[in-house]
Amino acid sequence: MPMIEPISEQTIRSHIVRAVQEVFSTMLGREVQFVDPPGQTSAKPRPALEGKPGQHDPYVVGTVGFVGKIDGLIYLYLPEKFARLATSHLLGMSEYAIAAEGASVVNDAIGELTNMTVGVFKNALCDSGLTCRLTIPSILRGSNFTIEPISSATRWIFHFDCAGYRLVADILMKPQE
Repeated sequence: MPMIEPISEQTIRSHIVRAVQEVFSTMLGREVQFVDPPGQTSAKPRPALEGKPGQHDPYVVGTVGFVGKIDGLIYLYLPEKFARLATSHLLGMSEYAIAAEGASVVNDAIGELTNMTVGVFKNALCDSGLTCRLTIPSILRGSNFTIEPISSATRWIFHFDCAGYRLVADILMKPQE
């Protein structure tokens, strides 16, 4: 089986920017801006979530993987306050009702937003010949943790602004050999 050509950072960036903007615009009615943190370029994978506001602020992190001709994971970091706001818009519930329902309703909503975002990203991979399928979403919650990829994975981290909040898409990928 022939080796798969490495995917350029520009291609990855194009796919994730389109996916985040499309899903957040359609599902939340929110505009999302891609940003590069000062002093950094997205052309170089970063080893950690540099530029993440308030290192100890609580985050809700949705993750969905994909497997096939290319394997990977995408972590979508949302500040907890924005995750509640997004859930409110997505479900048409007041923030008071969201708080009364508890964390599970936010987890489900962010899991679904992540699933849709990674689905759009995955479809772009499939359109370029890298067929793959999605795994089930999962949620991480916390205020002080780091995701560390295995050495054979390539990592890209992209920052976005939406409704005054910083969102982060952390992509780990490894082509099948």
